[in-house]
Amino acid sequence: MPTAFPSPSMRQPKTIAIALMGATGTGKSTFVNLASGASLGVGDGLRSCTSEVATSHVFELFGRRIVLIDTPGFDDTTKSDTDILKMIAVYLASTYGAGVKLSGILYLHRISDFRMGGVNRRNFNMFRKLCGDETLKNVLLVTTMWSHVDLKTGESREEELRTDEILFKPVLDKGAQLVRHDNTLQSAQAILYRLIQNHPEPLRIQRELVDEKKDIEDTGAGEELARELAAVIRKHREELRAVQEEMNEAIAAKDMETKQELEEVRQKLVEDMMKVEAGRERLSREYATQKQEADEKLQEIQRQLENEARERARRQAELEKLQREFNDGRLRSEEEQRQLRERIEHLQRNPPRRGGFFGLVGEAFGALFSGHF
Repeated sequence: MPTAFPSPSMRQPKTIAIALMGATGTGKSTFVNLASGASLGVGDGLRSCTSEVATSHVFELFGRRIVLIDTPGFDDTTKSDTDILKMIAVYLASTYGAGVKLSGILYLHRISDFRMGGVNRRNFNMFRKLCGDETLKNVLLVTTMWSHVDLKTGESREEELRTDEILFKPVLDKGAQLVRHDNTLQSAQAILYRLIQNHPEPLRIQRELVDEKKDIEDTGAGEELARELAAVIRKHREELRAVQEEMNEAIAAKDMETKQELEEVRQKLVEDMMKVEAGRERLSREYATQKQEADEKLQEIQRQLENEARERARRQAELEKLQREFNDGRLRSEEEQRQLRERIEHLQRNPPRRGGFFGLVGEAFGALFSGHF
């Protein structure tokens, strides 16, 4: 009697989704690549490589299926803060609407930074508004770049981050944890292990946009961005007044060369102000358009996955039927048994897949944010 074929289960465990946030150059893409074996772009200078939301492939760790979501910082060299907020909001709102909740968030910060300056503070403020206080128990504040400082200096900066009321202390007091990452696979896996048992929770911006149906400008992150942009515009206006005074002095002194140089500076300031104003004005409109496109694509993905699930169920039912016939081959010829075996082996070879839900989502949002929908 030939050896009986096994009947493998078709069920897949739920995938754990973990997002990474933080300023450009803190090591988000490097962490994703290290932990998952992905190949996301990694910058080696000041220019941002992650200019859109990107996902790793689903990988297994500690018996769980995990996907990592890499987000651009609010200091991107190729996109404005308005575009970054819109991009992150579309991704988070659309995937939340499709039933995805994050099990954890890693906020990366360079311990090598001499102080938490304006760029880092802006990123951290936006991070807090995106998350809200309710989900901070699922947040790890991850310090990176420890190899760039001596241990004593790093520990001193870490203690400042931990205890300063305007740095990490308020977030730590509400349940977040501060951990180190030494850029090894063991370190990355230990960090992820802290999150895989978490109960998935929606972020504040997800509740605001989806559950409360707020306009993006009325969310906590939208209001924070508006304050930042208003400060930028005030600064530009002050600079414009100073440039205009210098131009008046140059005109009075008949210094046409200086006047021309100052005119170029004035024109650049005006253009920058117009870009900021235009970005703020188009935020709600473009968010609504991209959100609708993303929702439609996710509905298409869900239909595709449902069709695949039905096909898998049909194949499984046929496989189990053929296995029973094969294992009960008392009244069957050798040729019939051979044909059954070939059909069983054919069904057991899974059809090619493109990475399941998150693989398809990664493709869809990559096309959306690059304008190739």
